[in-house]
Amino acid sequence: MDCVAGLRCRECARTYPAEALHVCDFCFGPLEVTYDYERIASVVTRERISAGPRTIWRYADLLPVADEAPVSLGAGFTPLVRADHLAAELGLRDLWIKDDTANPTGSFKDRVVSVALTKARQLGFKVAACASTGNLANSVAAHAARAGMDSVVLIPSNLETAKITMTSVYGGRVIAVNGSYDDVNRLCAELTSEQPSWAFVNVNVRTYYAEGSKTLAFEVAEQLGWQTPDHVVVPIGSGSQLTKVAKGFQELYEVGLLDEEPSVRISGAQAAGCAPVATAFAEGTDAIRPVKPDTIAKSLAIGNPADGWYALDTIRKSSGACAAVTDAEVIEGIRLLARTEGIFAETAGGVTIATLAKLVAEGVISPDERVVAMVTGHGLKTVEALATSVGPTATIDPTLEAFEAALASDDLLARSA
Repeated sequence: MDCVAGLRCRECARTYPAEALHVCDFCFGPLEVTYDYERIASVVTRERISAGPRTIWRYADLLPVADEAPVSLGAGFTPLVRADHLAAELGLRDLWIKDDTANPTGSFKDRVVSVALTKARQLGFKVAACASTGNLANSVAAHAARAGMDSVVLIPSNLETAKITMTSVYGGRVIAVNGSYDDVNRLCAELTSEQPSWAFVNVNVRTYYAEGSKTLAFEVAEQLGWQTPDHVVVPIGSGSQLTKVAKGFQELYEVGLLDEEPSVRISGAQAAGCAPVATAFAEGTDAIRPVKPDTIAKSLAIGNPADGWYALDTIRKSSGACAAVTDAEVIEGIRLLARTEGIFAETAGGVTIATLAKLVAEGVISPDERVVAMVTGHGLKTVEALATSVGPTATIDPTLEAFEAALASDDLLARSA
């Protein structure tokens, strides 16, 4: 059932029809989707959701497009893993990892792209396009192939090899640009007016695309028995995901799926080499000053985040925090999560885990809080970042003596005897 009421400017509150619009004509503020919550509440139930597919489309009543056959590779309903080993190392009692490495192309972008291309197809677009730091390019190319649409993705030329290969294999056009993501994004903004028949998922259909991130909140609440966590840690690139996670928790209450109004503290995680939101938070200012990215966390390397101010506002209103971590801490975060919970995250996930550890150590996150950390992409996408820090424990000749010598300093043999 289509319960979209229309679009509304986040700055001046002017309303617009639910078309391919993303910027207010009056004040140039960003638009967002509004819903008829009373109508949704009249039909949506926990049982109706439970009977739906094990994808993001089980929450179709709360998404901005009604389609009986959405463009889908099966994104969503990814594991919410109770992380007891990691919790013990950090000094927490109730820690969960929302593991979006399990999505079809290995990142949370499958959520937003499934929504965006379903809406784009409904609006009559034939070509799917985007500016991307890698994960979005992977997802757009894959979903476009599934939908029978042409695709054109633009990426910085220095992206990780795995992300370039994965995008290219789906058969669309992959345009590498000599410049940062912000340069690529500016070019896409110009192309939107030059190619009005193309759906640039993070430009002219961004309003709908962003709504897919709400499904992270929907799933976390459902997987916790229709309860919300006390604290959520979310990585920040553009800032959109963080704001929509907050919106998602609130919407569940608005339509009667939660018994109590949520009070979730939401904290942001950034890499120190690209931390405009974390810097503004630390300085106590509202000004998000653009930066030139210099970090191994390339999927978060957005120096001028479109939703940076809104992410900062969400963090503050929720009594959360925002911190930045060094590249060395990012690598340690990746290894810590893999070693304790068997989850291999890309560099963005390392940012999340390292920030989580930092906020716990600083007393920002209480040991008694129920905490969810968002791990948004698979480590196989960014193996270059680990090239100098992981490898064989030893290289030996094929003899028992050599094997035993390699483990001489380890009590594993004795403990397993």
